[in-house]
Amino acid sequence: MKVGVCGIACEKCPRMVKETCPNFPQGCEPRENKFCKIATCAFEQGIRLCFECAEFPCETTKAGPITFGYCQYISGKG
Repeated sequence: MKVGVCGIACEKCPRMVKETCPNFPQGCEPRENKFCKIATCAFEQGIRLCFECAEFPCETTKAGPITFGYCQYISGKG
């Protein structure tokens, strides 16, 4: 199972299911990507997954693909 930068399984990601992910079909990786702010942010922060960042959840994660409320929940800040 491939886990995206946002922390969810790529095959369950709404963007992957709809084939609108800019990294379809391989999934997200932390790298500079003009179509994905989350992947670019992780690359710039030097992390593999969003929730490894001290600032998670942040304004970038509000863009989705998972809900901001869920991000707050898994971070323990919600």
